[in-house]
Amino acid sequence: MNSLTNAQLIAGDPGWLIVIKAVITFAVLVVFTLLAIWWERRFIGFMQERPGPNRTGPQGLLQSLADGVKLALKEDIIPKAADKVVFILAPIIAASTCFMSFAIMPMTGEVQMFGKTTAMQMTDLPIGVLYVLAVASVGVYGIVLAGWSSGSTYPLLGGLRSSAQVISYEVAMGLSLVAVFIYAGSMSTGDIVAAQNKWWNVVVLFPSFVIYLISMIGETNRAPFDLAEAEGELVGGFHTEYSSLKFALFFLGEYINIATVSALATTLFFGGYRALPGLGFTEQWLGGWFGMVWFFAKVCFFFNIFVWVRATLPRIRYDQFMKFGWKVLIPSSLIWILVVATLRALSANGSSRFVIAGFAGGVVLLVMALSSAWDKAKQEAKIPPVLDVPAPSFPVPKMPEGR
Repeated sequence: MNSLTNAQLIAGDPGWLIVIKAVITFAVLVVFTLLAIWWERRFIGFMQERPGPNRTGPQGLLQSLADGVKLALKEDIIPKAADKVVFILAPIIAASTCFMSFAIMPMTGEVQMFGKTTAMQMTDLPIGVLYVLAVASVGVYGIVLAGWSSGSTYPLLGGLRSSAQVISYEVAMGLSLVAVFIYAGSMSTGDIVAAQNKWWNVVVLFPSFVIYLISMIGETNRAPFDLAEAEGELVGGFHTEYSSLKFALFFLGEYINIATVSALATTLFFGGYRALPGLGFTEQWLGGWFGMVWFFAKVCFFFNIFVWVRATLPRIRYDQFMKFGWKVLIPSSLIWILVVATLRALSANGSSRFVIAGFAGGVVLLVMALSSAWDKAKQEAKIPPVLDVPAPSFPVPKMPEGR
């Protein structure tokens, strides 16, 4: 375990070192996007028993780069009815905010960089997780402005859907993180990773992890929650009128956003750059830089969940999507926060393990009882009512035999 926290390690970083870290982070994310697009197409092709990209470069590795060049060379069209200034700014806002979130992600512990002892993290704010949520909230403006500025009906509907969708699922996502703050006693990403030196939060705060996992898919407008660009209903959604590099920026922003929420899940629930249990000695390999390998391995794990969900689940209806967020995820988050806060208060006040275990067991039994009652009520609602119909006053002929 490092003697210094990440906040202490990066406190004295000179400006030129921060710039180098920013350039490295930007380059890694762009390369990650190119490889992620290629892997997603190959993985989905494998799951659907069809070939993915396999012509451009070895195993199709250069296909994403070729697609980027193709988009850059395509004609850039701006509709006459569009607000040109906002139309151009929207994709820039959507793409740039995704990169900003990575500033607080701790990708390594203590390392040496150009003779300086530091950590691969640009800054460690005391409210770092709230910073990510705030930047993500600004990012949705890119989608909303793109839909509004296009001067077309379908992009406008896509933009409105996206704003309602992000607001709804950001509430659930933020509430799912409250339990992490209570357990770690801090909102700093570096402190949260340090608090997971024994047990990862995915073990002790599993309900929070499940809620966050669902919310991050809704937050990023990915299938089955890609209702802002549902081609079956909205042609192409908010980016219908976009082409060339502007469309490429939306595409880039989507994958960087996936990397961001995956990195946040890694940091908050999977121990960040820490190795798997029993492999802690690997964290010191390569002078501490091997922690970055663990970090991005976990990010890739979450990216594969995105791809798997996209390849297997159909798009849901918009009303079902909103109902699930407001009636299931948010109430579940509030109840779980009360449970975690009570357990932490009992532990802080010196309550015995018997009392804590009894409270936890009582909560589990209560949830099971409510779930059973809910299922029973749903089954009874499906049984059609028996109508008390009086016998007919006229003679009814008998049915023929054998029928």
